[in-house]
Amino acid sequence: MNALEKLMATIEERKGAAPETSYTAKLLAKGHVKCAEKFGEEAIETVSAAVRSKRKEIIRESADMLYHGLTIRASHDIPLQEVMDELDSRQGTSGLTEKANRKII
Repeated sequence: MNALEKLMATIEERKGAAPETSYTAKLLAKGHVKCAEKFGEEAIETVSAAVRSKRKEIIRESADMLYHGLTIRASHDIPLQEVMDELDSRQGTSGLTEKANRKII
């Protein structure tokens, strides 16, 4: 099991935990809007670190952003496999072609 799979398993495990015992449980208890806000904060911090070319900060903030992105998925009860399937469906397709073919939802 890689680090991302371990993190995903921990997030899923903490969904049912008491908010007083876990940051993840506390965040998920606040709902999907709070999860999205936290992801946005981490995304901004990642961009800021990248603009300043701060390698260690980029790494740390990227890890935080991945965690918070996964909590959004968990807050909406979206199985990780659905995200993985989406990534698999894009393999072998140019990013430019994939973006041009997207339907606006």
